[in-house]
Amino acid sequence: MMLLNSLASLYFLAAVAFAVPAQEKRIHHQPDLSDHAHDDAHSFQYDHEAFLGKEEAKTFDQLTPEESKDRLAKIVDRIDTDKDGYISHGELHYWIKHRQRRYIEENVNKHWKDYDKNQDDKISWEEYKNTTYGYYLGEDFDDVDDKETYKSMLKRDERRFKTADRDSDGIATREEFTAFLHPEEFDYMKDVVIQETVEDIDKNGDGKINLEEYIGDMYTAEDGESEPDWVQTERKHFSEIRDTNKDGYLDANEVGQWVLPGEVDHADNEAKHLIHETDTDKDERITKKEILANWNMFVGSQATNYGEDLTKKHDEL
Repeated sequence: MMLLNSLASLYFLAAVAFAVPAQEKRIHHQPDLSDHAHDDAHSFQYDHEAFLGKEEAKTFDQLTPEESKDRLAKIVDRIDTDKDGYISHGELHYWIKHRQRRYIEENVNKHWKDYDKNQDDKISWEEYKNTTYGYYLGEDFDDVDDKETYKSMLKRDERRFKTADRDSDGIATREEFTAFLHPEEFDYMKDVVIQETVEDIDKNGDGKINLEEYIGDMYTAEDGESEPDWVQTERKHFSEIRDTNKDGYLDANEVGQWVLPGEVDHADNEAKHLIHETDTDKDERITKKEILANWNMFVGSQATNYGEDLTKKHDEL
């Protein structure tokens, strides 16, 4: 039995290595520019991810301030598409959107080679299922401690894959696979995004989200710890903003308004924010000099983990 359990553990690790990362399975918010709160009073971490892209996050300590400024200057030259020496709101907005698109493209490419086993430039449900869950489909699956969890994950993946597969042929094109990995980017995947969000937060299984489930998904108090101010703010947001019909719960429609607010353009807001914080002469555009004077906002600080873009050649961005 010990040998069987050891083998099961090895297969578990192999499956996890191929499986889509948990943070990608969990669709909780619109494709934010960062996983971190936008709070410049504590760090510039949100700004860094928004400007450089999530996938490029890396320990910033490997670069000196001088190296960072030098490489940032090269990126600024790319953002200034009309080469007038100024970064306008439009240019910065376009750049941030570009980094979002590149993040998604690179993420899909990274997973594509793992799943397209026959290299026909398509991924069938069978290819994905066998690569991710192959061992757990066999008879020995019953000996795995977390079998119910993986059965649930398999069912959830299949539902999402079938929704992404618009022509229902059991095969995902690159666009359909992109919808599978990043459903928040596609209107026709909206119901899946909402359903998964409710399932993840709804702990009592009643199909809706109450206040404690909403808060509990973001924060768990330690013994004797007082509740932070931001949690109190979230409690107010739940009752005053999220719960539009004031019944004490978030239903599917309210969750949709929360996680997929279509009218919100985060890239536009971030571009405005960066210009506001950097534009010292208040002419509503920023120069390379102004950006480099605020390099830690765009690049990193000792409190953050950034720099991957700065380790790349600028034509790779």
